[in-house]
Amino acid sequence: MKKIEKIYEGKAKILYTTEDPELLIQYFKDDATAFNAQKRGVISEKGVMNNAIAAKIFEHLKSKGIESHYMQTLNDREMLIKRVAIIPLEIIIRNRAAGSMCRSLGLSEGATLACPTIEYCYKNDGLGDPPINEYYIRALQFATDREVEHITATAFKINELLKKYFLNLKIELIDFKIEFGRINNRIILADEISPDTCRLWEIGTGNKLDKDRFRRDLGNVEEAYQEVLRRVSQ
Repeated sequence: MKKIEKIYEGKAKILYTTEDPELLIQYFKDDATAFNAQKRGVISEKGVMNNAIAAKIFEHLKSKGIESHYMQTLNDREMLIKRVAIIPLEIIIRNRAAGSMCRSLGLSEGATLACPTIEYCYKNDGLGDPPINEYYIRALQFATDREVEHITATAFKINELLKKYFLNLKIELIDFKIEFGRINNRIILADEISPDTCRLWEIGTGNKLDKDRFRRDLGNVEEAYQEVLRRVSQ
């Protein structure tokens, strides 16, 4: 499958058209950003690691009945994906308090939640991906009530599947961000699932194995991504 034209470049990925109008090539970059791109840098080989990690996770979710845009891995940095119309929402599932939840609510990092929570954000880098609710989604016609119900149910199902998946790898899934897209009147999982989009803490040590190491200048960023890749590749 050959790349034809670049149609999108984001903070972490580039999308290219192919000979098939229904398929795209997704290229993973080494660029790293945090705090709505106020902090920028490069994580060596991040694109290679995230491409492999995301593929493993998409394959696992597929085996459990979750459809995604992922088709196959093409090389170290590229995967073939279905062309979807991205819904302009970022869905965040939280199992423990961390990040912006702590800053907004005055919670301590790692605080236990009585149940997993969900947040919807308007996918708009220029506005800082602001939080919105179901009423905004309906009023702005981002998705119908029925679609929101499907997205919410699927997100919680993915959470349960990934919690078990990572638990078997001795990793706790603290929170994660996912996106969805429309294809042939269906809504499926899109974007990526990787240490860029998840908070992953090593069970027993609490060691952070995700982009928080870059956000907070904790060091050993590449090593953390490499460790996640090693475990999902077992």
